[in-house]
Amino acid sequence: MSLYEDIKTGKEKMAVVGLGYVGMPLAVAFAKKAKVIGFDLNEAKIEAYRSGKDATNEVGDEAIGSSTVEFTSDPSRLKEARFHIVAVPTPINQDKTPDLDPVESASRILGSNLTKGSVVVYESTVYPGVTEDICVPILEEESGLICGRDFKVGYSPERINPGDKVHRLENIKKIVSGMDEETLEEVARVYELVIEAGVHRAGSIKVAEAAKVVENSQRDINIAFINELAMAFDRMGIDTNEVIDAMNTKWNALGFRPGLVGGHCIGVDPYYFVYEAERLGYHSRIISAGRQINDDMPSFVGEQIVKQLVLAGKQVRDCRIVFFGATFKENCPDVRNSKIMEIIRHLEEYGIKALLTDPLADPDEVLRSYGYGMADEEDCRGADCLVLAVSHDSYRKRTISEWDSFFKEGTNEGKVLIDIKGILDAGQVKKAGYRYWRL
Repeated sequence: MSLYEDIKTGKEKMAVVGLGYVGMPLAVAFAKKAKVIGFDLNEAKIEAYRSGKDATNEVGDEAIGSSTVEFTSDPSRLKEARFHIVAVPTPINQDKTPDLDPVESASRILGSNLTKGSVVVYESTVYPGVTEDICVPILEEESGLICGRDFKVGYSPERINPGDKVHRLENIKKIVSGMDEETLEEVARVYELVIEAGVHRAGSIKVAEAAKVVENSQRDINIAFINELAMAFDRMGIDTNEVIDAMNTKWNALGFRPGLVGGHCIGVDPYYFVYEAERLGYHSRIISAGRQINDDMPSFVGEQIVKQLVLAGKQVRDCRIVFFGATFKENCPDVRNSKIMEIIRHLEEYGIKALLTDPLADPDEVLRSYGYGMADEEDCRGADCLVLAVSHDSYRKRTISEWDSFFKEGTNEGKVLIDIKGILDAGQVKKAGYRYWRL
């Protein structure tokens, strides 16, 4: 009987290593079909899951509370499983080089608890070669086992889109790969237990690793193109969103909009590709240029905020500025690599101290990650300038008069509205007399 059959019948267990935005939904989904151990070193996170609290909002408290996942922070529990999925983050260092510490650490922990006959599948985003050249040697060293003889490895890049309630784990086609045909088939069949959209069998682990960094690099480049247009159109006095609306009337328009590129994927993954390409002697031009453009956007937006304040006749250092939104994207509590913080840091160079509020972001996480305290909305009244930084649904539903309630008393000409995500009707706002700027 295959490992797949043993998992399906409950004879063997699965384990998910790393229970964040990727690992936790995976564990919960697989637990509907198999016995699952959910492992994470963060004991506070484990206790939250055990108590039925989903801080990520990816599956919800009810799904967590009713799940049969055996949540644990005890590494020895991994010995009970024979199919392991590693879903830890892979960030970048300050110098934009890959930080493989999390995936290497997870490999050491897993290797120390690996048993014969196991299959290990990595979901963490890496550059081509990491799974076989870096992770496998660690697994072998820690376990004393030989890859290919005692255990097998595969790779299946995560495609979870945090906060997206339409494109979910189950209905996004999954790329799978294995070190040989037998492993590929085992990995594919296990994932087919939960992936309703089906799987795509990649020809090799390196192909699957490359596919992940390429799909995010492609998106990064497209956004960079629009962001470059936005900066040029700003000088021309042209509204970029109006241009895109016109362009989108053609059937093959891609529909990208200008914006800040943060988060844990698009703003990070291209650097993994660039790093490996340059290590092999190829200098990336398009991808590197796109990254540079998108990395520069917070400074551009910061300068536009200062410009609009000056044009409104404000004493910039004395202005009360409120940022609505701290997360890296809409309808999601994830604040990793949020570019909003970079805009605030840019304004601090002018002596401006901004207020930051967000109904979804965890204040403790924002303080721990960026050093900024969060304000309650009711403490954000009397503002000179509102920065609508994230397009949460709750923000999109607000009327102009509701936003106006956060301004201090005065004529609309002296009220500055910065609409980074273009959530307001530009014509309506300008007609009302506000000083309005959008990206």
